[in-house]
Amino acid sequence: MRFDVITLFPELFEPFTRAGITRRAFESGAVELHCFNPRDAVSGTYRRVDDRPFGGGPGMVFMSQPLLDSVNAIRQQRQDQAPVVLFSPLGGRLDHAAVQGWSDSAGAILICGRYEGVDQRFIDAHVDVQISLGDFVLSGGEIAAMALIDAVARLQPGVLGDQDSHHFDSFNPALDGLLDCPHYTRPEHWQGQSVPSVLLSGNHQEIALWRRRQRLEATAALRPELLERARQGGALDSQDEAFLRGIG
Repeated sequence: MRFDVITLFPELFEPFTRAGITRRAFESGAVELHCFNPRDAVSGTYRRVDDRPFGGGPGMVFMSQPLLDSVNAIRQQRQDQAPVVLFSPLGGRLDHAAVQGWSDSAGAILICGRYEGVDQRFIDAHVDVQISLGDFVLSGGEIAAMALIDAVARLQPGVLGDQDSHHFDSFNPALDGLLDCPHYTRPEHWQGQSVPSVLLSGNHQEIALWRRRQRLEATAALRPELLERARQGGALDSQDEAFLRGIG
């Protein structure tokens, strides 16, 4: 899997590949990361990649040609038709299903926008997917690109210490798309709070039931739309529904 990132700040990605759990993905070659500065595709003293918007208004706009030249240079290296992704507030929100899809792919060309935006003609002609992290605006797409790459990298075989651990993440289909349950570790008592007794019981059936109910309760309180999605997908049984009625 290979991600090529078009960014004005490739140096931001250098420490990203050297630390944390996902470092294993880059060191093993499970995920390749290459950065391309669009200024390298521009000649002239100032190597400008932006200009004022037609029609007036604040800020500057990323020009089409430097981005297209960058994409073409990357395609020559990749020799494939990897999709071009733009991180933008107009994009669909990134979720677990999308991350899972990207984790099974050959990668993509990621464009980290800056300024007020990107020339719409480039978007219309050359961008395949637009992605948003949420209803807020960042200074550029670099953080969003790192979020996508990190989420995808941790799903690659051998990256996590326990390969099955990601199946217990929030939003994972293995948990019916629910939020995760609370977790506890040593010491058993801390600042007047104790670990729930069921987790100390050794009764795995009771522990599994407690965790299921904790997930249901958290999802109902914090992300009810996820609960409704699980219900529509037939993921909730009669015991789940009885529990939810009891806390409703």
